Amino acid sequence: MSDPNPSRHSPLRPLPALIFASRWLQLPLYLGLILAQVIYVYHFWVELVHLIEAAFGSQAALSALVESIGYKPDFPPTKLNETIIMLVVLALIDVVMISNLLIMVIVGGYETFVSRMHLEGHPDQPEWLNHVNASVLKVKLGLSIIGISSIHLLKTFINADNYADRVLIAQTAIHITFLLSAMAIAFTERLMSQGHEKH
Repeated sequence: MSDPNPSRHSPLRPLPALIFASRWLQLPLYLGLILAQVIYVYHFWVELVHLIEAAFGSQAALSALVESIGYKPDFPPTKLNETIIMLVVLALIDVVMISNLLIMVIVGGYETFVSRMHLEGHPDQPEWLNHVNASVLKVKLGLSIIGISSIHLLKTFINADNYADRVLIAQTAIHITFLLSAMAIAFTERLMSQGHEKH
C-alpha cells in the first residue's frame, strides 16, 4: 500500500527529479489551449450577434453570416431562411463541442500528466474527472471528435449543393474512420480493463 503522506518519501535523485519535473513543460501548452478557448468564445459571440442582427433585418449581418457558413444560394438572400439559421446554429454547436473538447483536454490532461488539482469535494468538480486516466481520456476524446465530425457532416449535407461529390464522399469516409477508430480504442480499453480485473 502506498504511503498516504508524501512528505515521508525519500527525495528523488537529481536525474529522476529532473525527468519528473519535465512534466511542467506541458504547462505552456495547456495555457495556450486556454487562449484558444478564449478565441472560440469570441468567435461564438460574433456569430451569435450577427444572427440576432440578421433576425432584425440587418443586411450586413446577413451577408457576414452567409459568407462565414459558406452558403452559396442561386440568388443572394434578403432575409434569414431556415437553411441559413440551421447552418449558423450548427456552426455555434460545433464551436461549443470543440470548446468542450478543449476543456476535457486542458483539465483532464493537466490532472493526468502534470499535477493533481485537488478538486475532491469541490461543488463544481466535473463528474468524469473522478475516474479520469490516460485510457478514459482517449475514449472520451474519441467520442468528442465523433460528435464534432457528425456536426460537420450534417452541415455539409445541408449545404450539399455547394460541395463537389468527392468532398461529400471524403467527409463521409473520414467520419466512418473516426467511428471505427473510436470503437477500436473503446474495445481495446475494455479488453485491457478485463485483463487487469482477472489479475
